[in-house]
Amino acid sequence: MIWNIILLVISAALSFANRPKPPAPAKLSDFHLPQITEGTPQQVVFGDCWLADWMILGYGNYRTRPIKASGGK
Repeated sequence: MIWNIILLVISAALSFANRPKPPAPAKLSDFHLPQITEGTPQQVVFGDCWLADWMILGYGNYRTRPIKASGGK
């Protein structure tokens, strides 16, 4: 009986030591977003069309702090 408990503890320790590590969260520097430079003419498009060149005037608010709200009911 004692050997079963010892094997259980060893197995749990090995499982804890060999568990997969979570990936690191993406940083703002990981995103490669093309932005315009000062003086570049901006295109105004009405409707749906394909453009040869595209640019980003601004992009969303990427959070730097973790969200600490519960998502459950």
